[in-house]
Amino acid sequence: MRRLPVIGFALLEIVAPRRIIAVGERVAFADPDAGRLRPWTVPMARLEGLAFVWLLGRDGPPAGIEHVLAAVGLVLALFPRTVVELNLDVAYENADELELKRWVIPATRLLGAVYVIAGLFARPVGTPADADENTKRRDERA
Repeated sequence: MRRLPVIGFALLEIVAPRRIIAVGERVAFADPDAGRLRPWTVPMARLEGLAFVWLLGRDGPPAGIEHVLAAVGLVLALFPRTVVELNLDVAYENADELELKRWVIPATRLLGAVYVIAGLFARPVGTPADADENTKRRDERA
């Protein structure tokens, strides 16, 4: 049930990426109108939305996704300024002219910590911690 709002947001990102980007600019930049998007930014936002719809529309997460999530989270948590600056350089022609609001870097670090925790401790609801081991043993015997 929690997947539905995220899928809805991802569909909105596919249909109206400029609106999503504009909201992000208003929230994160001191001057939201200062940024000049690179030509590939809007198509990449649509692709991101498609990826989320695909991932969340599946029955279960792809194998190993928790390790990827934890690794990305570790980079975000340890190097938030570098990640934000890199992403701004990729998305904006004038990234060095953009002034971020004070909360963006700490929020990036916090998001990274959440990703690490989710990647390391994520389990389907109601699944005991050793259920994976029992399944592996049963499959080996078969």
